[in-house]
Amino acid sequence: MILTTTNTVEGRPITAYHGIVVGEAIMGANIVRDFFASVTDVIGGRSGAYESKLKDARDEAMAEIEDRARATGANAVVGIDLDYEVIGDSMLMVSVSGTAVTIE
Repeated sequence: MILTTTNTVEGRPITAYHGIVVGEAIMGANIVRDFFASVTDVIGGRSGAYESKLKDARDEAMAEIEDRARATGANAVVGIDLDYEVIGDSMLMVSVSGTAVTIE
């Protein structure tokens, strides 16, 4: 399965469109992690805890979009868009959408 943010795959013509597919993941970050992340934010540096949670959510959403595309008979998803949202104080949402297609 090819997953790409571009609208085409160079050298591989699209032979069929199967529609829009979406993958979503919502992850909670626990209060201890939130506390240490806020300390990191105050003293500077990167928050590994949140980076890890974002990666997990992104990986889950991408796996979901791939599964949904495969279920339509597609072998690629083009035009992928990733969106990140914060829900409440400690929920992270990643939404991934794209067009499921068959390419040669």
